[in-house]
Amino acid sequence: MAAPPTPPRPLRWVPSALYAAVLAGGLYYETLGEGSLRLAGTAGFVTCLLLLFALEAVERGRYPEHVPTRPAVLLLAARLGLYAAVSALDEAGVSRALFVLVPFTAYFALGRTAALVASAGCLGLLLTGNVLWVPRWWATAEHISDLLMLGIGLVLAVSMAAVAVGEQEGRARLEHALRELSDSHERLADHAERVAELSTAKERNRLAREIHDSLGHHLTAIAVQLEKAEAFHDRDAETARTAVGHAHWSAVRALDEVRHSVRALRDEGEPFSLSRALADLARHADGGRLKIVAQVSGDERGFCTGALTALYRAAQEGLTNAHRHGHATRVSVAVAFGGDGARLAVTDNGRGFPDGACEGYGLRGMRERVALLGGTVDIRSAPDAGTAVTVTLPRAAASPPEVQGTPGASAKAVR
Repeated sequence: MAAPPTPPRPLRWVPSALYAAVLAGGLYYETLGEGSLRLAGTAGFVTCLLLLFALEAVERGRYPEHVPTRPAVLLLAARLGLYAAVSALDEAGVSRALFVLVPFTAYFALGRTAALVASAGCLGLLLTGNVLWVPRWWATAEHISDLLMLGIGLVLAVSMAAVAVGEQEGRARLEHALRELSDSHERLADHAERVAELSTAKERNRLAREIHDSLGHHLTAIAVQLEKAEAFHDRDAETARTAVGHAHWSAVRALDEVRHSVRALRDEGEPFSLSRALADLARHADGGRLKIVAQVSGDERGFCTGALTALYRAAQEGLTNAHRHGHATRVSVAVAFGGDGARLAVTDNGRGFPDGACEGYGLRGMRERVALLGGTVDIRSAPDAGTAVTVTLPRAAASPPEVQGTPGASAKAVR
């Protein structure tokens, strides 16, 4: 990271403080002279220092935050010229302290390397002046002391500038990190909001499928059985009573499924048995001109409730469509559990529908439910050739079995 081109605000007082110290020291030295003041030299000395004060004020007013590189170089050159003028007009020699500001300012204007070069240049100028104009300067304690003090001052000035730049860079990195953290927090909040929206939409779709597949099926069955009871009311009282009984069962079953759904939402669901549910469904949906044969082979233990429920809802949808739309007289429901997964086949002898016919919400809901479990739905139908719905779920849709058992080949037949 490049060095900032101006001292941080907390260090902007350093040059002015040093100017004030040099001014006070120079004037004090003049007043301690032999009773006569060098008016011209003193006036020039004070004027140059006032120009330095003015230069600092102009820089602060024009560049409150930072000075661009080119103006900073020009300002540094102007300061250097004024430093030389003040040093030439100062008989006390205290103005040599101003040269420690050269690497200090250069550090912010041009960077660390420029500050080190400026420090070496200041020491070189003092050493060259001593060599050229001060005989045997190396044997004079005063000149050796001046050289050492200037060297120490330059080291301190460069060190102070380096610390200030490091602090400023650290502050800049911290502010950048805080901005990135704030941006990340906003992105995370947006992501959480989108996840919440998607979760809500997913749950809404799930509830819509549940309502259609459970309540929709049972309400359809109730309507069919009541129509049957009304049709046989005067001709066959026993058949009418049976139809009313089946309608009552469907109503009770619908209420049970609503309660089951509520318990599931509260994580209080009971274990679901597909074979028992299919047997129950076939027994109460069978009757009149519709005959249902349900078969379950293999062991359903080890398959999660979601997979078993998906198969049950698919069987419900197939039976409802076969009776309501296909006007079928015979429906076969076969479920086979194996090592690779489960397969459900619902086949009827109804009037079918042509290829490419628009699927209703029930079939779309079936595909969505099965797709969430990684399974597939295959529907084959033709006019007057019946309909075959095949649902396949992979073993990956199953959870580890709680009780290991040997998959049986036994079949249950229910009419």
